[in-house]
Amino acid sequence: MESNAVLLESKSSPINLLNEMHQLRLLGHLCDVTVSVEYQGVRAEFVAHKAVLAATSKFFKEVFLNEKGMDGPRTNVLLNEVQVADFASFLEFVYTAKVEVEEDRVQRMLEMAEKLKCLDLSETCFQLKKQMLESVLLELQNFSESQSSEEESSAQPSVLAAAVAEGDRADCPLDPPTDRPSRGASPEAPAGKSRERM
Repeated sequence: MESNAVLLESKSSPINLLNEMHQLRLLGHLCDVTVSVEYQGVRAEFVAHKAVLAATSKFFKEVFLNEKGMDGPRTNVLLNEVQVADFASFLEFVYTAKVEVEEDRVQRMLEMAEKLKCLDLSETCFQLKKQMLESVLLELQNFSESQSSEEESSAQPSVLAAAVAEGDRADCPLDPPTDRPSRGASPEAPAGKSRERM
């Protein structure tokens, strides 16, 4: 009698795998590639694992798959026009799936991700740039609304003053009606005048 198949799936395994590979790279263990990065006279070398770079970057995948023969125990790759700090951030991202960079470096990271054909980093940078743009637009909208509300509130006191002035005039007219008693006159006096007219 056959038993039903069950799925054994670990939610933590991908994270653990990345963490372990990152630790191996930091310690220089089992690294089989050295990437030399040079930009405007600044040069640095980074050791890494071909499998990790090939899995995360189509650029490195093409380089490693097109290798004719190994130069020795470790392959060397030279990258020009990539800043050292940016490549260090790239490596941290591909080994940990996260990296903290300054806002003004996001565009450079996006350009490097496109150059190295790293889809995950490219999408992450693009999404972050979109959020930053939306945030700036929201701030501008809030600023614009606060400016227009300030203009309205500064206009309202003059409207209120005009309304109050009109109300005062309605309650205290300049020319009192003839049927109202004037100051110092007796109430009967105006009534008598009106009778005489009739």
